[in-house]
Order: sequence, then C-alpha cells, then structure tokens
Amino acid sequence: RMAEMLATLPGVSYLARVAVNKPANIMKAKKAIKQAFSVQIDDLGFGMVEILSTCPTNWGLHPVKALEWVEEKMIPYYPLGEFKVPGEVKLG
Repeated sequence: RMAEMLATLPGVSYLARVAVNKPANIMKAKKAIKQAFSVQIDDLGFGMVEILSTCPTNWGLHPVKALEWVEEKMIPYYPLGEFKVPGEVKLG
C-alpha cells in the first residue's frame, strides 16, 4: 500500500494505483502513467503509479486464472484510484 503511505508526505503531487488485468484498466493505467510523468516534467513534485499486474508463472496459475485472481483478490485489498492529484486540497 505504497500509494496510501506516500500520500501523507510533502512534495508528493500525484499518486495512483491501477491494474492491467483488462482493457479498460490498461487504458486507465496509460493515462495515470502519463499524468505521473507530466507532474514531474512540470516540476510540480513527485509522481508515482503503483501497478497491479499478474505473474502467472510465479503464481503457478493459468494466465486467465491469474487475471481473475487480480480482480477477485488483489483489487479488493489494494483499491484502485488516484490518491493524490496536483492542486487537490485535502482537509482533515
């Protein structure tokens, strides 16, 4: 849960967690990676994208089963989304 930990630090401008388990999530991942690079290129602060991906060989699963495992087990434990966005003010 790196994104949640880093979101509390000063100097961090963009943090997101994405997955690459289906086409819609791959498109979101691409957008998040571009945003993280833009934040750093524009000197707005540190940007990071945490990516949930499969490793069917290491997990000993068929590739399709590995994709299902990401959806059923990883995403509920590591929720997807943007945790910090440039210009966003969090009160609390």
